[in-house]
Amino acid sequence: MYESHWGLAAKPFEDSVDSRFYYPSEGHQGALLKLRYAVENRRGGALVVGAPGLGKTLLVRALSRQLPESIQPVIRLVFPQLSPAQFIRYLAHELGGHCPEDAATDRDLQRIRTALRENWQRGKHLLFVVEEAHLLKDSETLETIRLLMNLEHDAQPAMTVLLVGQPSLLPVLRHLPELEERLDAKCLLQKFNIEESVSYIQHRLTAAGATRPLFDDSALESLHHLAQGTPRRINRLGDLALLLGYAEELRLISARHVEGLAEEMLLPFQD
Repeated sequence: MYESHWGLAAKPFEDSVDSRFYYPSEGHQGALLKLRYAVENRRGGALVVGAPGLGKTLLVRALSRQLPESIQPVIRLVFPQLSPAQFIRYLAHELGGHCPEDAATDRDLQRIRTALRENWQRGKHLLFVVEEAHLLKDSETLETIRLLMNLEHDAQPAMTVLLVGQPSLLPVLRHLPELEERLDAKCLLQKFNIEESVSYIQHRLTAAGATRPLFDDSALESLHHLAQGTPRRINRLGDLALLLGYAEELRLISARHVEGLAEEMLLPFQD
């Protein structure tokens, strides 16, 4: 709606996984380096933890794009609230095995073993991404994940399990030391400081085709403080600011416009 007014080729603050909008902050790049090391060296498990809106999904997508061809397949579990049997059935199905509804869990496990052995023989390594892993409150399911990490070929793990979740996952793992010690890379994403927020906004605008400033310095500072350095909140507030600017035919957005929007519509962001 507002792209032509601002001279943009796309909306800069969409919550998309478009690689153009991935912002390589110091924290995200550090996490990406550790995750690549763990996966490419075929470690058994890794962990990414961060509050909602910090870009965990974009980070995982960036990781997938940078991995070598030997890391295949990449399987994502988006809704992890499954029983141990359902968890195993999901993995067996995603690995391509036909899973009759009445099949026993041990048969599903055999399908997984067979698929992983064939994958290993092709010189490949599975990356299994479990998103929203903080929802895994069932210790039996977490124990199932640990046991899956025990599957090996040639004395190496047959897959890397990447747990992605919110900080509430950390105390759960502390009560499961047998699983926690299998996580070779642990990454904690933090909120942006003001310099990172400003750079993030400018990166997004440039990726969307901006050729001139759309927010003045005061507006950039307000976006950071009102969003508390959280990228997703910056996106929502920035998107509404551009919409307001379009409606009012502005050429430059100031702190007054950003703060007015927060007062009228985004009070929940000021927690």
